[in-house]
Amino acid sequence: MIHLTDQEFNDIVTYIKSNYGINLINKRQLIEARMYSVLVEKGLTNFTDYFNLIKQNNSQEVTAMLNKLTTNHTYFLREEAHFNFLKNVILPEQEKTNRMKNIRIWSAGCSSGEEAFTTIMVMMDYFGLRRSEWDYRILATDISEKVMQEARVGLYGKDSLKNVPETWLRRYFTKQGNDHYVLSEEVRKQVIFKRFNLMDPFLFQPFDLIFCRNVMIYFDQATRNALINKFYDVLKPGGYLFIGHSETIQRDSSKFVYIEPSVYQKG
Repeated sequence: MIHLTDQEFNDIVTYIKSNYGINLINKRQLIEARMYSVLVEKGLTNFTDYFNLIKQNNSQEVTAMLNKLTTNHTYFLREEAHFNFLKNVILPEQEKTNRMKNIRIWSAGCSSGEEAFTTIMVMMDYFGLRRSEWDYRILATDISEKVMQEARVGLYGKDSLKNVPETWLRRYFTKQGNDHYVLSEEVRKQVIFKRFNLMDPFLFQPFDLIFCRNVMIYFDQATRNALINKFYDVLKPGGYLFIGHSETIQRDSSKFVYIEPSVYQKG
């Protein structure tokens, strides 16, 4: 095992926090354990050389490291209450108030795409034969190009599909092999994947709905508060923010109105 010196640990933690918002201050053993094989594979004998490699090859090496240290586990219809809220509250509201019939949604920290694609299928089912009248797109962003490339391919296994209803499997997927399915082009083309760091300025058009679920668990409270306020600024009036069910927004730190657990609205 290659151990972190105090200086190496502080350098890595400070760099990741400053550039990506992710707080690794309590993850010293995790960094050592999960990055050991990477150092060996690269023929490195200390974390100083690895840190220098991170700084030289910023995008590729950092995202590979963050993929090792954070969890990308997701699946279709995860935290299903959000999709029920979309179907039962948001989409009926849009029908009543959205004369332009265009809906803009952002899946922030999209991982391998299940969240964004679930949202598209919910909307396709909801609008049915009327869906050609609506223009709905999803911007899906992540700091990992690797997971987004998996999403673009649209090939998913049993773990990702465990909650998918049989009607969706027949309508939107094609079986490939014994236990994998390919998502239809009709669904995939509605999602635009883009590499984006949530610590960067938001230069986006206003959204009707933002998903940022189980992402802020890796941030400290000050970073969470700043990010939440940035989300507020790029939502349309009346727009919604969905966060993870284990996450909360401090009421005195933002202007969001609490609607129900993990659902907030811009007043």
